[in-house]
Amino acid sequence: MTDKWKLSPGKLRKVVDPKNWKFETTEELESKGSLIGQERAVESISFGLEVPSRGYNIFVTGRPGNGRTRYVLERLRERAKHISAPNDWVYVYNFDNPGEPLAIPLPAGHGKNLCTALDELINELKVTISKAFEKSQYEDAKAQFVKVFQEKAGSIMDELKTWSAEKGFALKRTPQGFVNIPLIEAQDEEGKTVVREIQQEEFEALSDEKQKSYQTLSEEVSQKTLASLRRIRDMEKELKEEISKLEAEICRTAISPYLSDIREKYADAGKFRDSKPSRNAKRSPSPKDSSSNEILSKWFDRLTEDIIENFGAFVTSVRDDSAEVDFSRYTGNLFVGNDPDAGAPVVWETNPTYYNLAGKVEYESRQGYLYTDFRRIVAGAFHKANGGFLVLDAEKVLMNFMSWEAIKRVLRIEESNIENLGEQYGSIPVSSLRPTPIRMDLKIVMVGTPYIYELLQYYDPEFQKIFKIKASFDFDMPRNRNTEKEMACFVAGVVKEEKLLPFDAAAVSEVLEWTSRAADDQELLSIEVGRIRELIVESHAWAKTEKMARVTPNHVQKAIHHKKYRSGLYQDKLTRAFTTGLIRVDTEGEAVGQINGLSVIDLTDYRFGHPSRITANVYMGQEGVVNIEREVKMTGPIHNKGLMILSSYLGRMYAQDMPLSLSARLTFEQNYGGVEGDSASSTELYCLLSALSRLPLKQSIAVTGSVDQFGNVQPIGGVNEKIEGFFECCKIRGLSDSSYQGVMIPKQNVKHLMLGHDVVDAVRDGKFSIWAVSTIDEGIEVLTGVRAGKEKKDGTFPKDSVHGKVKARLRKLMEDGARLRKELSGDSDKDPLGKNPSDEEGWISMP
Repeated sequence: MTDKWKLSPGKLRKVVDPKNWKFETTEELESKGSLIGQERAVESISFGLEVPSRGYNIFVTGRPGNGRTRYVLERLRERAKHISAPNDWVYVYNFDNPGEPLAIPLPAGHGKNLCTALDELINELKVTISKAFEKSQYEDAKAQFVKVFQEKAGSIMDELKTWSAEKGFALKRTPQGFVNIPLIEAQDEEGKTVVREIQQEEFEALSDEKQKSYQTLSEEVSQKTLASLRRIRDMEKELKEEISKLEAEICRTAISPYLSDIREKYADAGKFRDSKPSRNAKRSPSPKDSSSNEILSKWFDRLTEDIIENFGAFVTSVRDDSAEVDFSRYTGNLFVGNDPDAGAPVVWETNPTYYNLAGKVEYESRQGYLYTDFRRIVAGAFHKANGGFLVLDAEKVLMNFMSWEAIKRVLRIEESNIENLGEQYGSIPVSSLRPTPIRMDLKIVMVGTPYIYELLQYYDPEFQKIFKIKASFDFDMPRNRNTEKEMACFVAGVVKEEKLLPFDAAAVSEVLEWTSRAADDQELLSIEVGRIRELIVESHAWAKTEKMARVTPNHVQKAIHHKKYRSGLYQDKLTRAFTTGLIRVDTEGEAVGQINGLSVIDLTDYRFGHPSRITANVYMGQEGVVNIEREVKMTGPIHNKGLMILSSYLGRMYAQDMPLSLSARLTFEQNYGGVEGDSASSTELYCLLSALSRLPLKQSIAVTGSVDQFGNVQPIGGVNEKIEGFFECCKIRGLSDSSYQGVMIPKQNVKHLMLGHDVVDAVRDGKFSIWAVSTIDEGIEVLTGVRAGKEKKDGTFPKDSVHGKVKARLRKLMEDGARLRKELSGDSDKDPLGKNPSDEEGWISMP
């Protein structure tokens, strides 16, 4: 009677006949790219790459493992080949403001050459400048300047001494300076008159008037002396200037050929451009781009003057090997270097911290102090991808402090500033370098889940302005003859790319059937290429282990089963509990108010189904249907909704001409972890109907499916795992031709069946069955072997039907309850205990 709802083996798994393929192995197939079935995402990404306007960055959404990042990188690298390599960037010392190093753009490849040329220049100038000042021409010219100075200074001093003598004073040099000593006439031993310096005793013996006269003259001589010395100092200053001019001229003459060569080679390098188009050809040129040659030319001017001013350091470095001279200011820091033949850069930043994105200024510890200079400015992913493409993982970006803000700022102002976070968020302001900003011209591609995309859409108003292109990666595609061929070609492509053993036609069919199982639909194919690649590689490994020349279906099946084995420890523990009877599940016989429900445990990388014993108990009362798990808050909202729908079904079926008067308890026996979902609502209803009708349910049949208020059975998820879970339980207990074992599922879930070969074989051998029902009436008939019964015009059901027995039981419960309350009550207001029935908890007044 119930065989009409049984499914044939052909409906349990949609197979691909290997004979239909026009190849023997994948070696005969054309290789497919790394992506299949993602036309929407491919077109979205292509469009996003074609739009050069501001804000048209790309956000790629999809499940992890469906090939998002792999395809994005391949697509960007292919496009980058046809785009000219962007400029190199070199940071150099700022002679006018050392705290703000200068950023200078140069054509791709020239930055490294410039830094190398500057290092070589310094080494050459050390020798050249040292030799220039060793020549006799320099020494002779310097000696001539000194000689002229000495002659003029001597003449001035002679004049000063002569004039002082005329005034009666002698000039005497002491460590403290010149001293004016009065001269007097005196007789020597021979009686001759001589002029000599006056002694202290003689000066003190003079009259006050005479002393005052000497002091006045001494002041006049001192002023004259100071004036003469001032003239000599001016002459000395002029001498130094003359010598400096001489040295500068000699130095300039010596270094000019070297500086002219490097200036000619690099100051005009920006005029040359690659013939390939730029990433953003429509972007208007920046003023900073047009002045790059001018900036470099001015820097060479300041470099020349600084070398001339500090030529002594070059001479010292050669003549004194022990001297430590720092020439780093004359070098360059290759901040970003690009290969002119490699096209635009494609950067995949796997650790998008703030500094890895925005760059940083590093510090070096020197004797307890932190030191830095322009050579310690390090580029971030923004700078490395400038002129090209930057690929980021959205989740990792959001996990790192300030990374998302840095991305928004760069895309908003199209300029990158290198700043240390300590300056902004430190409690004490710290002085550091402030490198000049660099113009940004890049397209960012972020890869994330749809959930992250929606969160950013909702919480960040700037998100829509800077990521205007959404590329959604699907996780399945329709299954037809064409897509099956595409999948076969994809398998061939993976085999060729990974250099694996060829797959024969039957192995390809097995892989294709597995993708339908992964999609949980006979009419769909999973396109999560990461998981498919794993299956292909692991199948190859099993074939290799057996030293086979090709991969066969057995190897694919072994790869599938072994992956389940590796992840199935928890399932094995649960199965052991079923086997030992620790968890009670009956797979034979009949019972009233007891049924086997099915649930799925999802461990993220692996999920499996297992049966749960559901029981119902009905008795006189007014509480209605109560789920025990709900009372102790072990159920979720969806499960609670299913229970309320179940109660509504009872009201619709049996309470049109009488009120429902019952107390019923439903529970998942031996469940201690909570219940969520409505896939057991039909199962609970069958159990409740059994308890009300006192008709036993077959324990050899497990049930899954939700129900609506009209008694229609609705589809659920995880149907394959649920069937296989109960099948394993029955297999442990022993399959029998007469056991009538199987699973009853919603009819809408038939298209989702992609059961394992062992289940299909058991059904084919008549040891296991699958029933597909559309309504509760069909299901209860399968479970009890009794017709559900159709409602008559007078609202009654056939007495021997399930519904007839249920309604009769409900009517009896109502009548018995009303009679009992009447017997217990002495009048309409009081019960035998003297209480008002309406005040007693659990009492409900009847009409």
